[in-house]
Amino acid sequence: MKAIRVLVGVAGVALMGVGASLLTDVGDPMGVLVWLGGAVVLHDALIAPLVLLVGLVLVRGGVRGPVRGALLVAGALTMVALPVLLRPGRPANSSVLPLDYSRNWLIALVAVTTVTALVLAARRFAHRRRPPS
Repeated sequence: MKAIRVLVGVAGVALMGVGASLLTDVGDPMGVLVWLGGAVVLHDALIAPLVLLVGLVLVRGGVRGPVRGALLVAGALTMVALPVLLRPGRPANSSVLPLDYSRNWLIALVAVTTVTALVLAARRFAHRRRPPS
């Protein structure tokens, strides 16, 4: 187990080295640092507290397990897709964003919902088949 941790740590340090070496090719490293700082502030000041608050409300409302997981996955998918979903108009070069991202985001959300419903149905089915103790 300790060897796995060491290997993961070495891989992490190696990937940080790759990231640092890529920063040398950036024309405006200060802009990258501002962007990274903004991402940290956005996460710590808005996203993480919002996720914790929603999780707390859901638990108090009796929602547990797969539904909370599905909401977390749907939220992450939405956060990743948000820049493309909110982009103004079509790009001048159609090869820049060649896919229908709104449709694909909705398909991903439907897939998450379907898998969650199947997991909940399987749990109910297994619970009903379990003999009373």
